[in-house]
Amino acid sequence: MAGYQKFGSEKTRKRVKRKGTIRKRITGTAERPRLSVFRSAKHVYAQAIDDVTGRVVAAASDLEPGLRDSLSGPKKARARQVGKVIGEKLKSMNVNAVVFDRNGFIYHGRVKEVADGAREAGLEF
Repeated sequence: MAGYQKFGSEKTRKRVKRKGTIRKRITGTAERPRLSVFRSAKHVYAQAIDDVTGRVVAAASDLEPGLRDSLSGPKKARARQVGKVIGEKLKSMNVNAVVFDRNGFIYHGRVKEVADGAREAGLEF
């Protein structure tokens, strides 16, 4: 992504640069949307995006009212639940496969847990 110098810390700038490199290679369609994961220090967010039309097909986070009350425990457990929720939403929309976008984050910890939760819900990567 051009303009990655605008972001704050060196760590964030490097992540955004990696994100741009990843986004050159992957795109989502209506049949196979891009599952993008973002994690902050406290929360995790996931979106299924159709890049052809520019629409967010489904979204989930640990801040959703129904999910927020039932979640407790470590952040990794909450991330897995977010993956399950977005997987169930996509399955109800007859979407069986997604392209995983780790958004420049390393594939471990909470990012991996979101992917595992989506797989448990029946999505194929």
